[in-house]
Amino acid sequence: MTILNNRNLSLEDVQRLFGFQEQYIESFSPLLSLEPLTELEQQELLQIRDDFRRYLTSGKVSEGQVKFLVIAPLLRLAGFYHYPIEITLEEDIIDIEIEDEDKIIKGRIDILAVNKVKKTTANAYFWILLIESKNSSISPSEGLPQLLTYASRSLQNQLSVWGLVTNGQYYQFVHLQQGNPPIYQLMPLLNLMEPRRGMELLQALKAICQL
Repeated sequence: MTILNNRNLSLEDVQRLFGFQEQYIESFSPLLSLEPLTELEQQELLQIRDDFRRYLTSGKVSEGQVKFLVIAPLLRLAGFYHYPIEITLEEDIIDIEIEDEDKIIKGRIDILAVNKVKKTTANAYFWILLIESKNSSISPSEGLPQLLTYASRSLQNQLSVWGLVTNGQYYQFVHLQQGNPPIYQLMPLLNLMEPRRGMELLQALKAICQL
């Protein structure tokens, strides 16, 4: 049995191992209903952006800082801290066995939001959103192989799942679906520093939280 570290897999590796096919979606509207933000939400979003910008202009922002400065307050603002959603952080090592390949992939999910009252199996909760974060100098696309690998686990138990890869400034939402072959759909790339795109980021998070 060959053991692979998820961080060493390329997008080509993941597409081959899991059979994923890639699609691009030009708008969130086929999948999510984006509601207008309140004045208070817009003010808080502006504060998050300004806080992050101060660190970004000083140099590279570490992965840990990205999680603390941007992801955590965005998730709070979007409603992910409310019951029945529960957030876990890099707690469990994920083992994914590849059929007919005699391989096991190991890794840790950066951030996972699950619904604690909705189970897909006796031992598994429904996955709402999984997040892979990078430092500000790395493109979000670098985290896509890891995200897809982890999401493949959830697709064994549920029809679809949302993912997000980010470096703090840029955000790539991914919608993954069961199928033969399974599909991952890339949403428009969002930039927190652009006012309209920043609002769209929070709107998308709120819509996923309410699904």
